[in-house]
Amino acid sequence: MILSVAWRNIWRNKVRSTVVITAITLGICAGVFSTAFFKGMAEQRIKKVIETETSHIQIHHPDFRQSTDISSFIPDATHISGNIRQIPNVTGVSKRIVVFSMVASAETASGVKIVGVEPSDEMHVTNLSARIVDGAYFEGIRKNPVVIGKKLADKLKVKVRSKVVITLQDMEKNITAGAFRITGIYDTDNFAFDEVNIFIRYSDMARLLSFPENACHEMTIKVSDADFTREVQQSVKLLIPDLEVLNWTELSPEMKYLTEAMDIYMNIFIIIILLALLFGIINTMLMVVLERVKEIGMLMAIGMNKLRVFSMIVLETVFLSLTGGIIGVLSGGLISKYFETHAISLSMWREGYVELGYDPFVYTDLELSLMINTTLLVILTGIIASLYPAYKALRNDPAEALRTE
Repeated sequence: MILSVAWRNIWRNKVRSTVVITAITLGICAGVFSTAFFKGMAEQRIKKVIETETSHIQIHHPDFRQSTDISSFIPDATHISGNIRQIPNVTGVSKRIVVFSMVASAETASGVKIVGVEPSDEMHVTNLSARIVDGAYFEGIRKNPVVIGKKLADKLKVKVRSKVVITLQDMEKNITAGAFRITGIYDTDNFAFDEVNIFIRYSDMARLLSFPENACHEMTIKVSDADFTREVQQSVKLLIPDLEVLNWTELSPEMKYLTEAMDIYMNIFIIIILLALLFGIINTMLMVVLERVKEIGMLMAIGMNKLRVFSMIVLETVFLSLTGGIIGVLSGGLISKYFETHAISLSMWREGYVELGYDPFVYTDLELSLMINTTLLVILTGIIASLYPAYKALRNDPAEALRTE
């Protein structure tokens, strides 16, 4: 009885109820879509870090990351990588020689991170080979090929098949240099990465450095699913307890923070929207109560107890907010689902986003938990919004209310 009466009361003033429901719908829809948008942006950034920059797990000599000393290497890396490949859920292992030094063209020079890799192994731990926009990935140049980023190529004013000179310090602390030809130019949509990292073959790097056979500075590991990262990490630690074994969240703590902050941000954003809507709903329900002073007084005079009056006002408010909330959640969810497969272009601001490492094309990422939590928060908002108007209704004196015009 109270349910049907409360629902009919909402539509006694169709224009006012429609305006309130529309406001709630637009607010919740915008909240759901915005959180899905920023969640998708963050997930794409994290995915890029894993697939292009760090992979899931990296192994180093305990001193290497702090000192970057070329003598802090991992001996017998070939044997270790063979054992790691036997661990369940490992899909790729690649050894690297890493040196921070200089690269120069005929026009200018730049400080870079030079990474010596086995191209066939590297293709199983990162997607850099798929990011080539000009030339090929270690193909087409037989002697001393090098792969560089588009941002660095523009800085050095070079192109595919151009010659560059890499200068570095070998194991004996002697300055040595080698001439390389550009075989491929990659673009990861991350200016900071593209401008600093260049890749040459492991054998060429080892020759230039007079590096120990089968040694490396860094080993990268890719797992079949990110959920297995910590499990594989623990297995690797048991296998090589004397080396530093870190997963991607430890290598890039800012990405871990981004994940945690995004979850907090989504909830705060929805709560702010609901708080803004809360005052609108309270205002509307106060108007409803003041317009119906005589009616509420009459209901109380003929025997409707205060609990039923209170329940009626609460239900009216909840129905009002829930109607707009559900429509908003569903419409926001449908829009977000559409943009999970259709990219939102931010090309107008590409330079700024790429400078920070974000993609200029964003796919939303909608979670079911977001829709459920938002619906529950809408119900809670409706209940809170109803308390003061219901309290005002209960304070009416039936005798005085009946004399109200």
